Amino acid sequence: MLLLALESSCDETAAAVVADGRVIRSNIVSSQIAVHAEYGGVVPEIASRQHLEAVSTVVTQALEGAGVTPADLKGIAVTQGPGLAGALLVGLSAAKGLAFGCGIPLIGVNHIEGHLLAVMLERPVEFPFLALAVSGGHSHLYRVDGVGRYRTLGQTVDDAAGEAFDKVAKLLGLPYPGGVAIDRLAAQGDPGAIRFPRPLLNDGSYNFSFSGLKTAVLTHVKKHPESAEAGIHDLAASFQWAVCDVLTQKTAAALVETGLNRLVVAGGVACNSALRLSMQKMCDEKGVELYIPTPRLCADNAAMIAVPGDFYLSAGISSGLDLDALPVWPLDRLAARLTEGM
Repeated sequence: MLLLALESSCDETAAAVVADGRVIRSNIVSSQIAVHAEYGGVVPEIASRQHLEAVSTVVTQALEGAGVTPADLKGIAVTQGPGLAGALLVGLSAAKGLAFGCGIPLIGVNHIEGHLLAVMLERPVEFPFLALAVSGGHSHLYRVDGVGRYRTLGQTVDDAAGEAFDKVAKLLGLPYPGGVAIDRLAAQGDPGAIRFPRPLLNDGSYNFSFSGLKTAVLTHVKKHPESAEAGIHDLAASFQWAVCDVLTQKTAAALVETGLNRLVVAGGVACNSALRLSMQKMCDEKGVELYIPTPRLCADNAAMIAVPGDFYLSAGISSGLDLDALPVWPLDRLAARLTEGM
C-alpha cells in the first residue's frame, strides 16, 4: 500500500511516499532554519507563509522521487497535531485537497506518535516498549503497548529539553538551532567542569523540568562572564551533560519500574551525540535493547507520519474532510480510535 504523508507542524515542510508503512520510497524535507535563524527561534506567522510556499513543491518532489503518480496512492496521512496551528492548517489543507481530488482516504496523525514509531522504518520493534520523546516542545516518557496504545508516565512541567537547548544557546549568543551549536561546542569541553543542578531528579516522579537549569546557566554567566567566551566549551558540555543526565536517569528508573527491556528514544533532541552515548551506556548496563532512529528520522519528516498512518488506514480508520488542526493533542487520547474509529 502506497501512502503519501505530509508534515508541517513547525518549521519543516515535508512530504514522503512510503510503502506498507515501512519502506521509504521518498522523503523530502524543506527546512526553514535559515529563515528563522535571524530571530533566534521559530516565528509562527513566518513558518505558516513558508509552508504555503513550499508544500506544492515538496509533494511534487516526493511523488517524482518515488516514481509514482497520485493515481498510485491508496491514502494520505497528514500531521493533525500537536504543533503550530497555522502551520498545521497548511499541511491539512493540502492533504484534504489531494484526498478529495484522488478519491482516496485521509488520516490525521499525531506528530509525536510518528516520532515514536519512526524507528520502524529502519528496524522492527516489538511491543511493549518504553519511549522517550525529546524535542523542542516535548520531553515525555511513554509506555507503548501498540500503535494507538500509549500511556504517559512523565512529562515536562515547563521547558522541554530542546527548548532549553535553544534558550541557553541564545543566551550564549550561539546560532539557531541551539542544540546543534551546543553539541558541537560540548565535544571540546569538560562536562564535569561546572556542576549545574539536576531539576526533579530525585522527586520520585518521571516528570522533567529544565527551566531552572536554564536560569542556573544565566546566573553562572552573570557571575563568571568570561565563561561565555574563553570557557564556552566547558559551559556547553556541562549544561548538555546536566540535561542528558536527567533524561537518562529518569528513563532508567522508568525501565526498572515497568520491567520493560526495550527503549525507543525519538525526536529532534535524540540527534544529540551525548544523549545517544549516555542512553547506550545505560541500556548496555541494564541489558535493555535500545532503538534510536538515524538523525534524518529523528528530525521532523513526513515518512514517520506514514508509519501510524498505514496502520490506521489498513484497519479501516480514516478521517473526514472536516479534519481540523489540534495544536494540543495528548497521545493518551488516541486509544479511542481503536475502539470507536474516527
